[in-house]
Amino acid sequence: MSETHHDDAHGAGHELTRIFRILRFTLIVTVAVLAIWLIGDVLMVVFAATLFAVILHGLARILRDKARMPYQLAVGLVALTILLAIAALFFFSGPQIGDQFVKLKQALITQYGQIREQMGTSTWGQFALDHLPKSLGGNEAGSGPSLGAGLANSVTGILSSAFGLLGTIAVILIAGLYFALSPAIYVDGLLRLVPEGHRPEARKLLLTAGTALWSWTIGQAFDMLAVGLASGIGLGFLGVPLAMALGVVAGLCNFIPYIGAILGAIPAVLIALSQGTRTGLMVAGLYCVIQFLEGNVLAPLIQRHAVHMPPALAILSQTVFGTILGVPGLILASPLTAALLAIGDKGTAPLADDMRTGETMGDAPLSSESGKQQHA
Repeated sequence: MSETHHDDAHGAGHELTRIFRILRFTLIVTVAVLAIWLIGDVLMVVFAATLFAVILHGLARILRDKARMPYQLAVGLVALTILLAIAALFFFSGPQIGDQFVKLKQALITQYGQIREQMGTSTWGQFALDHLPKSLGGNEAGSGPSLGAGLANSVTGILSSAFGLLGTIAVILIAGLYFALSPAIYVDGLLRLVPEGHRPEARKLLLTAGTALWSWTIGQAFDMLAVGLASGIGLGFLGVPLAMALGVVAGLCNFIPYIGAILGAIPAVLIALSQGTRTGLMVAGLYCVIQFLEGNVLAPLIQRHAVHMPPALAILSQTVFGTILGVPGLILASPLTAALLAIGDKGTAPLADDMRTGETMGDAPLSSESGKQQHA
């Protein structure tokens, strides 16, 4: 009877422990969701500063190892080099780029008006205009700005930045610099918030997230540079006006995988349509070819050394973070997802071979034996 009582007590204790873990997990998730909902913008600023710090840290480590200099000095030199490079770019090319962006804004607004006028001459076009909200370029009343104004403002927003945006960028850069100068201080501070028994594992996860962000940034930088150069050169070859500005837009938009490719192509196609339907189709074909080569040639090469992110997960993460956090969430969704994927991969046990579903789902590569059997 005593053994039965002991077993009952042990079972009750185990059940209470399980309930406590469920409640603790629920509380953590609830607090996290509330924090994202209430101070999501602040969290995005912190994450952006962390991403900038990871870039400085990675470049500084390379310089430290190559030049045999103190780490803090390497960070300072990297930050100074980036600052001088940006200043030189604005000094030598800033007026030309700025002029092209101003012309691009005017051309987009003009082309938007011409497209509306052409649509109004047909029955189907007028029907579409009458049933589309103003935010999408139609006539139906809505709270958002018109499509032409919204598109032009989004493309040329860098020229008309408000003090709030400039202040946010300054906070990101300054905080990122301090993060990079003394990363151990901030990592150790986070670890002190973790229960002592879980600190070694938490440290591994933080370092894994940092490595993933560095790999993602390097891969995405090469991707943006390649797409921007290919777009600018291709548009110039086709005789499209403002090719340099449109190439810059395509490269910057490619920071957002998949969705960014569409956003970067829209201004170029609209400008090309002002030169004729044939030119517009050629530009659309050019961007399709660039994205095909980027997705099937460049991206696999980058993913060998960077973070592999399933396409569906990347698009869904952009949708979720963009819906919850707005434009900052959309921009930072991919690096944030890359870090979360790395943490999940490091913090969870891998699946055993007999638990993998590739054969069941039919997407596993065919082995030589199965291929021979099917051939027979």
